[in-house]
Amino acid sequence: MRDHHPTRRNILKAAGGLSSAAVIGSLGVLTAAAPAKAARSAGDGFGLRIVDRNESDPRLRYYRFATEAIGWNPGVNVLLPDDYHTSGRTYPVLYLFHGGSTSSDFTDFDRAGIRGWTAGKPIIVVMPDGGHAGWYSNPVSSNVGPRNWETFHMAQLVPWIDANFRTYAEYDGRAVAGFSMGGFGALKYAAKYSGDFASVSAHSGPASLRRDFGLVTHWANISSAVADLAGGTIYGAPLWNEARVSADNPVENVERYRGKRIFLVAGTGSGQADWFNQVSEGQVLAGQREFRGLLRDAGIDHEGREESGSHEFRVPVFLHDLDGIIGRLRKA
Repeated sequence: MRDHHPTRRNILKAAGGLSSAAVIGSLGVLTAAAPAKAARSAGDGFGLRIVDRNESDPRLRYYRFATEAIGWNPGVNVLLPDDYHTSGRTYPVLYLFHGGSTSSDFTDFDRAGIRGWTAGKPIIVVMPDGGHAGWYSNPVSSNVGPRNWETFHMAQLVPWIDANFRTYAEYDGRAVAGFSMGGFGALKYAAKYSGDFASVSAHSGPASLRRDFGLVTHWANISSAVADLAGGTIYGAPLWNEARVSADNPVENVERYRGKRIFLVAGTGSGQADWFNQVSEGQVLAGQREFRGLLRDAGIDHEGREESGSHEFRVPVFLHDLDGIIGRLRKA
């Protein structure tokens, strides 16, 4: 694939594979949130207004916000430690981002089983909406109103979480991780907001936007145009906003990862019959290898893993990563 210009048909197929997070939904029994309590009518600060909420579960809190950054009301799940209500302690926070598809949203990880994965773990996990193909970005153009996911997450949600929960509102108190599109979002935010996150993890998340004729950038543009923006794009088309691509591109911002805990995992494609997933994970793997090589050359510590299989969320690998995240962050 490196030796041929990608056709529009192949880019569309690959975009579908890369943005698919259906595997997450297959990892656990679907557990829909209980009916929400009455919403607040007053503003809640940081440009966010709660329009729906459910705080009846002792661990999982659900919120839906009105915000000028997004043209619809995005949801957020906040998963608290088992002893949050009795310990009085302050906790580190993991921001965990879902992948992209028309069925993916902030409930992906709860449906997959994250309550069990985090049982007994001293960390708060925040799982926000990121759009069907929002790419954790403010798009260059949108034909459906505002879809400024980066603004929502970084300028609004992070300070709201720190104001409403017992968190360490500091570099050593926060980690960011994600799957697929969410893994890219994690890498992007960790570099662009380098002083906010001490640990970053990409589970089958692309780390290179320009390689192979900019295939991942094309995927971001086409998938967002089709799934979210009614023809608008993340990076601009037919010409890209080159400065924005470079600002978001992990491999062009290697120095901004220095001093962080970095965890990367991608599949080798073995044992995978789905051609779409093979194509998408092949691109992810190549980009992560490029990124890991640059990190090595710069003398930046990191952990990189290559696993059998293809574009999928690997729960045992996530559990290993979670222990590493907790070990890196400030202790509860």
